[in-house]
Amino acid sequence: MSWHTGRLAGFDLETTGVDVENDRIVTACVVCCGGGLPTRSATWLADPGIEIPEEAAKVHGITTEKARTEGRPAAEVIEQVIASLLDAVEGGLPIVAMNASFDLTVLDREARRHGAMPLTDLIGEELRVVDPRVLDKHIAKYRSGSRTLTALCATYQVALDGAHSADADALAACRLAWRMGMVTPTLAELSLAQLHEKQIGWAREQGESLAAYFRRTPGKEEQADGVRTEWPLIPHQRSAS
Repeated sequence: MSWHTGRLAGFDLETTGVDVENDRIVTACVVCCGGGLPTRSATWLADPGIEIPEEAAKVHGITTEKARTEGRPAAEVIEQVIASLLDAVEGGLPIVAMNASFDLTVLDREARRHGAMPLTDLIGEELRVVDPRVLDKHIAKYRSGSRTLTALCATYQVALDGAHSADADALAACRLAWRMGMVTPTLAELSLAQLHEKQIGWAREQGESLAAYFRRTPGKEEQADGVRTEWPLIPHQRSAS
């Protein structure tokens, strides 16, 4: 059995913004699907403890008021999300996440912020991640156009029911991973460990290429310094004591 025909654990967050170091989790989903078994999904709504900017609320539909009145304490949500992902990994499932370095880094910083054990500290070398964004940039390097989740679902003819909700996006990421494995034999033949290691290199190359593009494009030179090449997680930098 190839990795894409087995059980997959989709993971997605909706957040207060796009700063992995400072923004907070608003909603989260872990969905286990495929492998000939029923789909099982868990979703969370957190009170992030800070205001949710209007721009973010327009994307995912969660206002500060809704999060405060209906959301659970952020620390509780973070611990449960990590426990759910840990359970999936211990069951041999890969974590499937679109633009994984964003979601996994935000989760890591939130864990440290609230005194929880970060996922990578619990999993260690057992972590296996499948990132449809990294895969698509590798197998269709020169295709023009957007590579958002919505765009990739259209490209690969994958259903996306309710974009920008964590549960819909997590399931769509799994569908994308499955489809990419189906149409790309060179991906399907890799073991999960091999695929994970190759994505580390592909993500680094993709980031370096983007930074080079910014440097040679008038008006975008400064953006090059903000490009990160680490995958599937941006390492935490301990502050000097």
